[in-house]
Amino acid sequence: MKYAIVLYDGMADYPVPALGGKTPMMVARKPIFDKLAKKGEVGLVRTVADGLKPGSDVANLSVLGYDPKKYYTGRSPLEAVSMGVDMAQSDIALRCNLVTLSDEEDYNQKTMIDYSGGDISSAEAAKLIEAVEDFFGCEEFEFHSGVSYRHCLIWHSGTTELGNMTAPHDISGRVIGDYLSTSENAGCLIRMMRESYDLLKNHPVNQNRIAQGKRPANSIWLWGEGKRPALPLFEEEFGLKGSIVSAVDLLKGIGICAGMNTPAVEGATGYIDTNFEGKASAAVEEWCKGQDLVYMHIEAPDECGHRNEPENKVRSIELIDEKVLPIILDYLESQGAYKLMILPDHPTPISTGTHARDPVPYMMYCKGEELDSGVDSIDENSAEATGNFIDFGPDLMRKFIVF
Repeated sequence: MKYAIVLYDGMADYPVPALGGKTPMMVARKPIFDKLAKKGEVGLVRTVADGLKPGSDVANLSVLGYDPKKYYTGRSPLEAVSMGVDMAQSDIALRCNLVTLSDEEDYNQKTMIDYSGGDISSAEAAKLIEAVEDFFGCEEFEFHSGVSYRHCLIWHSGTTELGNMTAPHDISGRVIGDYLSTSENAGCLIRMMRESYDLLKNHPVNQNRIAQGKRPANSIWLWGEGKRPALPLFEEEFGLKGSIVSAVDLLKGIGICAGMNTPAVEGATGYIDTNFEGKASAAVEEWCKGQDLVYMHIEAPDECGHRNEPENKVRSIELIDEKVLPIILDYLESQGAYKLMILPDHPTPISTGTHARDPVPYMMYCKGEELDSGVDSIDENSAEATGNFIDFGPDLMRKFIVF
């Protein structure tokens, strides 16, 4: 038996005026997804428990069967693990975004123009993070470059008592002053953020980007603090050898901590231009190597939600149906019996541009054990109408395995 989970990050949404009052799931042409949903189980699952922030870290841990209230130690440590950073027990990791801020003289009066630094490339970003490390790096602080705008700061013998270190994608288009932590413990971090603007605004990489009509990545933004994580091995918990296929360090870090394979996929970007076919082929390769379960994480719908791009969010859902599902189903059908689950980790509503904690639609399908779900097309409303509801997200994995 082979098991497949296809995670459409941030796919769930609220009605969007630009889409005629419908959600992207309602509008998207997804014939394969809908066909499977007709013959499987459809319902809603709460992936973010009360008291937890609705991030991809918490939600994906939940979908993978790990209780975030027990195992979650922060977002950035998971990313640090994926980057190969060896964290001591006393180290604190923070996400270090490269962002685009407006050009007001007073840092507090600047606006968060772009949390992704104008979709900066990994090669360009590496040069900027090198400059940041050369300027700020010391025995206490260590910067590590990652993918695109996503990087990492290791604070040796630091603290997680930092007040509110706001995620930059939560304040797109807003003046940043009210979102800078006023905690005394965070003072050194906020100071580096302020000083990084003067360091990076005239860097040759940014001057070249401006000349090309692109946004400059003119400041670092620190958030997502946490300590070194420890997860039980996935195979010991669930009796299956698992792999995670993803473009982002967060998911790879979760996989590494859980003892799962995390293959690299050339051209995987985390956005709508990602290598969809490459991800699907990587999943097939993992099964062919003897893995039982492959968890495919596709970031594109989430990024489109953050960027207020309804048409692209619809298209990202369609592209998964067109370019991912055919490849993995072609392989799975050749294996006889298999199980497939499709769902988002959390909503990323176009209207807010950030994550929400609402329950999300899920679909489970078992080859040879087809059902009548009563659903012709899966979306937020049709999933709710089934009456199927899983209140504790980590229960989902065990339900899927025995489904």
